[in-house]
Amino acid sequence: MSVSLLGSPGLAGATELEGVRAEVRSRRQAGVWSPETFAREQIRGLVQQVFFSNAVPPVRQVVFSAVESETDVRTVCRQVGEALALETPGSVAVVGAYPQLLQNAETHCEPVAETGDGSTPLRTIATRVRANLWLVPTQGKNGGSPTAAALHSYLSEVRSEFEYSIVAGAPAGEANEAAAMAQFADGIILVLSARNTRRVAARRVKETLETTRARILGTVLSDRMFPVPEAIYRRL
Repeated sequence: MSVSLLGSPGLAGATELEGVRAEVRSRRQAGVWSPETFAREQIRGLVQQVFFSNAVPPVRQVVFSAVESETDVRTVCRQVGEALALETPGSVAVVGAYPQLLQNAETHCEPVAETGDGSTPLRTIATRVRANLWLVPTQGKNGGSPTAAALHSYLSEVRSEFEYSIVAGAPAGEANEAAAMAQFADGIILVLSARNTRRVAARRVKETLETTRARILGTVLSDRMFPVPEAIYRRL
């Protein structure tokens, strides 16, 4: 997994890849490099740059959205939520993921309710998986797509109950929900698939979001542990 923040969606450039190669060579020589550690540090770096920078206005609620439906956004949200919960004593909500995706939970995950209707505090229908981390169900669609007003109301409810929230949004390339969410949240991060996302499609989605004045915080490249094929790393 690789992360590009506050930049245009797309695959990693030559300068970025050379920097990654240098870091991998240095860590291998020191005997401290591993794919798992590298991936965790990428997520931790994303958390630090998005939530703990001096950005104005500050970032507290972020929507993650893929370009296409085949890309797994929920797992990325789970990883970001777990990393964020370790970095802050504040309450963290991961909205729209499933309990079984939460790994290494400190408490047993009970099944969550399918929807919140706004009349019940979200924490009573959410799954608490760490002292300060909750899995919150998405708003029910009642057989149709929710209106922008309904999405904004739900995100406002999440914001009022949790200090930080990571929201798994609908695919930005296939629905208007992600753009509607991004307009109300503090920003949106596009999740690109190394296998499925085409550069032209990512650029089109970025331009569409910009026309809605959504705050694009950056991109995450998923479906691959590295921003270049692993075979290249073995030759470094």
